[in-house]
Amino acid sequence: MLTTVHIVGIVATVALIVGVGVLSGRKVKDARSFATGGKAGSWMVCGAILGTLVGGQSTIGTAQLAFSFGLSAWWFTIGAALGALVLGLVYAAPLRRSGCTTLLEVVRKQYGRRAETVGSILFLVGIFISITSQLLSSSAMLSSLFGLPVGWALATGAVLIAAMVLSGGIRSAGAGGIVKLVLLYVSSVAAGIAVWHIGHGLGGIRESIVQIYDSQELATMNGIASAEDIHRRYGTFMARGPLKDLGGCLSLTLGVVCTQTYAQGIWSAATTRKAKLGAVYCAALIPLIGAACTLVGMYMRGHYVTADELAALQSAGERLPDGVGVLKNSLEAFPTFILAHLPAWLGGIALGAMLVNILGCGSGLVLGASTIVMRDVVRRDSLHGMRIAIVGLVVMGVVAAHFVQGTFINDLGFLSLGLRAAALLLPLSFALWLPGRVTPKGVVASMIAGTAAMLAAGLLGLPGDPMYYGLAASALVILVCAPRGGTKQTGR
Repeated sequence: MLTTVHIVGIVATVALIVGVGVLSGRKVKDARSFATGGKAGSWMVCGAILGTLVGGQSTIGTAQLAFSFGLSAWWFTIGAALGALVLGLVYAAPLRRSGCTTLLEVVRKQYGRRAETVGSILFLVGIFISITSQLLSSSAMLSSLFGLPVGWALATGAVLIAAMVLSGGIRSAGAGGIVKLVLLYVSSVAAGIAVWHIGHGLGGIRESIVQIYDSQELATMNGIASAEDIHRRYGTFMARGPLKDLGGCLSLTLGVVCTQTYAQGIWSAATTRKAKLGAVYCAALIPLIGAACTLVGMYMRGHYVTADELAALQSAGERLPDGVGVLKNSLEAFPTFILAHLPAWLGGIALGAMLVNILGCGSGLVLGASTIVMRDVVRRDSLHGMRIAIVGLVVMGVVAAHFVQGTFINDLGFLSLGLRAAALLLPLSFALWLPGRVTPKGVVASMIAGTAAMLAAGLLGLPGDPMYYGLAASALVILVCAPRGGTKQTGR
């Protein structure tokens, strides 16, 4: 139950993080500094990347997925960490040498404006899906904490996200991200310690899951027929199948490399070395958050049922086991754990940090998308225009969120990042390291083919992760369109 102490902790935490962001945002002088920062150090780079990479998908979404699929939920944050590592160690130096400020500008310099325009449209689709998932995460938090109706919770989250990014762009995300990083880690470690203690370790958590599936109706609803099924679902890292789980990890890894928001963190660094270190710090820190959220989700599975599951139990004439609580839905797993099992003062700080974390991630994604709209589609370097684009993207995100409620938040994340990689990874990589090896028309075709193949694979339910099909189609077109002599062909 939300208490006065919780509310005070939430308000104080939000005020601290947002206040730091607003103060740093006052240093913004023009559209360029608004988007790419300036002379950021390693920890500022880490804060900028972490503040947008670890959002509702990595916290609420991971706990939600662990509630249904156990340890395999950790792949989301593992993939995110690997993506930050690849971005820093492999791509940071050539991106900074390119002299560009967007990933699609890199493509345009080599393959022309048509490639940039097509890439921008496809790229925005992926980012928009992530914006939608962050709005869903924020509405879940606001609804569960304050009892707001879904519509009002979505609208409130949208207003907060827009206000956060309008207050100072990447500087706000970076400076606030450093404060958020500390608070998020205190919260995650506290939650991890608490769940390990009250759940009696991983063995105790697994035992509680076995016991809750003593209910035949509950087991049938979740496709559990034996103790082996429970172990396969909650005790292995491949609960959804190796191709599915590893494909999701691959989508995260490559999608991070192909996301404007994270690249802006790299470009904001004072030096290439600081950019690399910031990305490495981020990669080292992310998995711990994922581990804590995974454990929380598994613990909640052993001690809670959802409202739909309760209704099914009652219809079958079964009663709710003693000591088992009820969640409206699995999205409530993480905030409910914090409310029920952490001291109120610490729970307030944790909830405040998590709320701003979600809002910060959403604001960073909106900033990256608005940068693409202005520089790659509209082609105007206008701070006023960028702010109009920000508001427009947030409003469209609210509308989209109404139509995808009930979806696993992490699945939206896998799809979003995978689409970005399917469209941009190979064209970007060829532009940076093998210029002139693919024709401009070939690059455009590969972007479209990769995106179309990934969407088709998802809609048709083909085996494995759709990411495999998207990358394969993009690579095939690249190979077909590669000039035999490797003569440089720069687009106009």
